[in-house]
Amino acid sequence: MNKVILMGRLTRDPEVRYSQGGDSSMAIARYTLAVDRRGRSNNNGDEQTADFINIVAFGRNGEFAEKYLHKGTKIVVTGRIQTGSYTNKDGNKVYTTDVVVEEQEFAESKNASSANGGGYQAEASAPMAASEGFMNVPEGIDEDLPFAQPNR
Repeated sequence: MNKVILMGRLTRDPEVRYSQGGDSSMAIARYTLAVDRRGRSNNNGDEQTADFINIVAFGRNGEFAEKYLHKGTKIVVTGRIQTGSYTNKDGNKVYTTDVVVEEQEFAESKNASSANGGGYQAEASAPMAASEGFMNVPEGIDEDLPFAQPNR
């Protein structure tokens, strides 16, 4: 079985290219995920260490990465490890290891991401949220809501 689950932050914005095959093109997004190591630290014990994992997302997953993922965004990726090799311009064989995305999703809220320097921000047209986590409903439209209480 080849199954990987990772949680970490993007180290940079995804690089997205589109393949040119046949009548359609497919998005191919590449990004690096910084994943904290558990239980390991330097001699002082005050510095976290991380692994930097190369991620590749194809098709709709690639389009999602292009649209929503940015440097600093914390995500969870489920996928599989894929290895490969190629010969570089100097004639040396280079071995690669990537995680191919099967699923990817956000691992924190937009507010937490913004506080941590994450990449995605709420759009200016989005409604403001109340402190309890519910959206404020402007006056006068509550009678159109199916769950609104009748005026007494």
